[in-house]
Amino acid sequence: MSEHPPKSPREPGEDPVRPHVFDGISEYDKRLPNWWLATLYGSIIFSVFYWMVTQQFRRINDGDQVTAAVQEIRAAKLASSGSYDDSSLLEMSRTASVLASGAATYQTTCVSCHGPELQGGIGANLVDATWLHGNKPTEILRVLNEGVLTKGMPAWGPVLGPKKTAEVVAFVLSKQPAS
Repeated sequence: MSEHPPKSPREPGEDPVRPHVFDGISEYDKRLPNWWLATLYGSIIFSVFYWMVTQQFRRINDGDQVTAAVQEIRAAKLASSGSYDDSSLLEMSRTASVLASGAATYQTTCVSCHGPELQGGIGANLVDATWLHGNKPTEILRVLNEGVLTKGMPAWGPVLGPKKTAEVVAFVLSKQPAS
């Protein structure tokens, strides 16, 4: 038995056979189709471009996105819990979704007395250093929930509910000047 089969004269247009045989199988020496090569090279170019865009030129990396998502989930859980302390209200004041909800509620219920910039008018100024009934987050929440009837502030707790009142407090806290 010989290693190479005898070469037969090729017909024109016939594919060449490689000169080696393994287990009696001879292998054709055909080029890959152009459409297949174009798909392969195109996917390589696309993958390099995609990697550059998503990993190298991004301003926020995956870790920052996960941290932000976890913070949003925690803030939503805190807002729904109904029991608030100073630290939970301050954490809520640093969360975008809570601030958006608090701003919307503020615009519908509080802006007529406290103004669009929280500067006061009929109601007290909410962004200065002087607080009439305490400046701790829980004290602000208590005033919002119970109201101050002698000053004309209605009790919003029964109207809005605990979640919306906490969101409004978070919104007001987010507008406080840094001290």
